[in-house]
Amino acid sequence: MKQHLLDWARRLKVQALTLWFAARHPATPWYAKALAACAAAYAFSPIDLIPDFIPVLGYLDDALLLPLLILIAIRLIPKPVWAECQERARRQAAHPVSRAAAGVIALIWLGLLALTGWLIAR
Repeated sequence: MKQHLLDWARRLKVQALTLWFAARHPATPWYAKALAACAAAYAFSPIDLIPDFIPVLGYLDDALLLPLLILIAIRLIPKPVWAECQERARRQAAHPVSRAAAGVIALIWLGLLALTGWLIAR
C-alpha cells in the first residue's frame, strides 16, 4: 500500500511538472495554458486551499482537487505537445530547480509575514 501511494505521488509530480512545461509551450492554447499554470502552481505551492493540519479535509483538496485540475488540463492540451512536455518532465523530475519560483514563494511568505506584523501592530 505504501509503495502504491509513493508511486502515485511520483506520477503526480511528473504530471504537475509536465503541466508547467505545457503552460509555457507556444503550441498550447491560451485556455489550456491558464488552467495548466494554475494546476502546476497549486501543486508546487506550499500554500493550500485547505491547510493540511485540518483533519481529513486538509488532504482532501490535494487528493481530489489537484488530480481533477490535472485531468482537465491534460484533455485541453494537444497530444503532441503533452508528449513532448512529458518527456522533458521525466528527464527533469529527479531534481527540478527553479530559483525564480522559490523567490516568488519567499516573497509571498515575507509579504504575509509583514502584513501580519502590521495588523498586529495596529
